[in-house]
Amino acid sequence: MRRTHAIRRTIAVLVMLIVITIGVAGNPELYQTEQVVDVPLSGQQSEATAALAELEVKGRAPKTGYERSQFGDGWSNFLGCDTRNEILRRDLTNTIVNEACQVVSGTLVDPYTNKTIAFQRGSWSSQAVQVDHVVALSDAWQKGAQQLTFARRVQLANDPLELLAVDGPANQQKGDGDAATWLPPNRLFRCQYVARQIAVKKKYELWVTEAEKQAMGRVLSSCPGQKLPYGS
Repeated sequence: MRRTHAIRRTIAVLVMLIVITIGVAGNPELYQTEQVVDVPLSGQQSEATAALAELEVKGRAPKTGYERSQFGDGWSNFLGCDTRNEILRRDLTNTIVNEACQVVSGTLVDPYTNKTIAFQRGSWSSQAVQVDHVVALSDAWQKGAQQLTFARRVQLANDPLELLAVDGPANQQKGDGDAATWLPPNRLFRCQYVARQIAVKKKYELWVTEAEKQAMGRVLSSCPGQKLPYGS
């Protein structure tokens, strides 16, 4: 009798396992308990990496003839608001703007250093926050910009894609360096920084050196899903 009950229990367990197996096969999501992560296919490139591969690779052209005025006489002005103050309004929070369309004060979470900076307009204090040309203009000049029309260079120098409000000392440290010679101290921002440089160079048909391309590739290898910034 006991043996008969044992056989019946075994048969019942087997039947249950068969039902569950059929159910999972017919609807696998029903019994799924772990989150599915969409992993890129092997060898698939991110948008930024693919754009980097499309940039021309050449050596630097001579810096001969470079002056800031080759990219316009300072910031462009549209309806009384210059480019610098437009970027400050975009990148700072809690901004106060005067009647002359100038940002008087605000707060910047600096992407280059990750420091929080209290901005106050003034002859000396304004330098704490500077608007950086992500692709330095002299670097752009040596990598194709001298072949652009003057109007196109002015557009480049005032393009929001090319501009970021950043920590003044970090911007001074960068100088006219490219990705092979300078990267933001804030490592968490490096992928976005390199992607923005690539987007600018793609938009204005500028080239990269081999060392610069390799440096960009190393940064992007840590963020395989990196996209180009909006507006590129």
